[in-house]
Amino acid sequence: MSTIDAERAHTSGLYPKSDIQIVRGLAAHVWDSTGREYIDCMAGWGVAILGHCHPDVVSAIRSQAATLITCPESVYNDRRGELLARLADIAPDGLDRCFLCNSGTESIEAAIKFARLTTRRPGIIATVNAFHGRTLGSLSATWRPKFREPFGPLVPGFGFVQFDSLDEMDEVVNDETAAVLLEPVQGEGGVRPCSPDYLRGLKEICQARGALLVLDEVQTGMGRTGRMFACEHYGVAPDILCLGKGIAGGVPMGAMLLGPRIPEPPHSVHASTFGGNPLACAASLATINAICEQDLARRAARLGAWFVKQLRGLDSSKIRDVRGLGLMIGIELQVSATSCVSALQERGILAMTAGPNVLRLLPPLVIEQSDLLEVVQALREILAE
Repeated sequence: MSTIDAERAHTSGLYPKSDIQIVRGLAAHVWDSTGREYIDCMAGWGVAILGHCHPDVVSAIRSQAATLITCPESVYNDRRGELLARLADIAPDGLDRCFLCNSGTESIEAAIKFARLTTRRPGIIATVNAFHGRTLGSLSATWRPKFREPFGPLVPGFGFVQFDSLDEMDEVVNDETAAVLLEPVQGEGGVRPCSPDYLRGLKEICQARGALLVLDEVQTGMGRTGRMFACEHYGVAPDILCLGKGIAGGVPMGAMLLGPRIPEPPHSVHASTFGGNPLACAASLATINAICEQDLARRAARLGAWFVKQLRGLDSSKIRDVRGLGLMIGIELQVSATSCVSALQERGILAMTAGPNVLRLLPPLVIEQSDLLEVVQALREILAE
């Protein structure tokens, strides 16, 4: 039985799959079982922030795997302690404590619980088109009905207002609001950055009314947008910052960073069996150090600005808008984004959608400009057809 046949026979059926089998990766390229090479602008939904098999991450994983793979947080660990100090070093001011977990969704779940624990309030305000995950709590803060409706009733206490509307947020944040939960750049919602005045005004509203500001930087963090964290573009430090995806260079990991408005919680009120394991911590340390030492956030800002300029220069009637920050790019189309993804794959480029008509590109921060130029040329041909 082939790999594809085995997956078809025994997988859950949750995932629509392209009919290719990826077996190897290096930097911003992957290869399928036939030996065909692809430029990877999907990067595992943004996980492969340093590309595939980055030598520093590979070396860190190998060394740690031969030393100690798992170690619970009921005892101290050298690699965990090193990572916690490193995260505090790179985080926005005041976010100097951290809960380590295994994914971005887990970090959102923890943030919801910590917000309610801290404020003793039930309400969580999210935004239209928000995506915060698929577990029950994070799904309750996710807007799109197709994700929510099969699993109702969801967790009570959640509400939604229009993204980037400070007036609407001003109307709904009250003394029952534990937190406002926001993506600085909506990912699944169409790659839409918020405005600087919005985020700054939102921080003021939350502080004035005793609510917490929780930023979901699962997709935007770790240099993706041209700064280590997207909130740095706006000069706003949240009360809680949620991370995941690229934080460990491809190894499953999440983190919740805590600011000074969050008191130390009672022991054992929340936990994670695998959270903070030495293997993931070693991979995360290697990832963070590579991003900083190679100045990859600044590189993402430069390459992203050039890439957006090239995409806007396509001047196609099928393009409504090109937007994003750094190497987080959305192309809003007049045609189906899914068909565009399929056409790109035929030309050796992997991409994904952000809704029915937005093509989303999340290439590794190490991608070469020549690769991005190939993407532009492929899109020129596709949109001309």
